[in-house]
Formats: sequence, C-alpha cells, structure tokens
Amino acid sequence: MSIQLTPAAAERARSFLHTRPDAVGLRLGVKKSGCSGFGYAMDLATRVEEDDAVFEQDGVKLVVDPHSLSMVDGTTIDFVRRGLNQEFVFDNPRATGGCGCGESFTVSEGF
Repeated sequence: MSIQLTPAAAERARSFLHTRPDAVGLRLGVKKSGCSGFGYAMDLATRVEEDDAVFEQDGVKLVVDPHSLSMVDGTTIDFVRRGLNQEFVFDNPRATGGCGCGESFTVSEGF
C-alpha cells in the first residue's frame, strides 16, 4: 500500500501545514460526488484514528481511512499551477473512469 507525493505536492503541503501547528498532516479520502461516483477529499488531519493508514514522505504525513485506502492505493498526488489556478491533481491507477469535467472518478466493482 502506498500513496506518493511529487516534490511540488510535498512542498505545497509543507507550506500549508506550517501555518497550522495543530495539524498532524493531510487527510486524503474519497466521498460520493459528481457524475462518476467518487471525488477526492483533502483536508487537514488533526488526529490519526487507530485504523488509519499513515504515509510519510519528505516531512509530510498523509492520513487515509481504510475505506478510502482501497480506492486510492497507488495514487500519486501532484500540485500544479495553470495560469491563475492551482490545485492538487491525482493520478490514481485504481480509477477505471472519470467524468468529463475531471471532478469525479469510478473504480471497478468490489470497492
């Protein structure tokens, strides 16, 4: 099981976490969303639950709940800037499809 951050994503996460000393890291999860089924949810993690998976890379802890982990295992997270926009971008090998706007994804049966 693994989740990877690109150097740009790790740098953005570190700079954001530096302003929030109460956070232990970033929490990555999925939620029902969009026309394809699931969307990524990224937030501050203020604690780690007993059954959470914790990945640490380049000084950033990434916390993932067990339900979400089955859908995001193997994902690489990047941080990109396009003109005035900036966002985290997810390259998820478990995603079997996505909506046209890029806001949601599907996974194969069994998740």
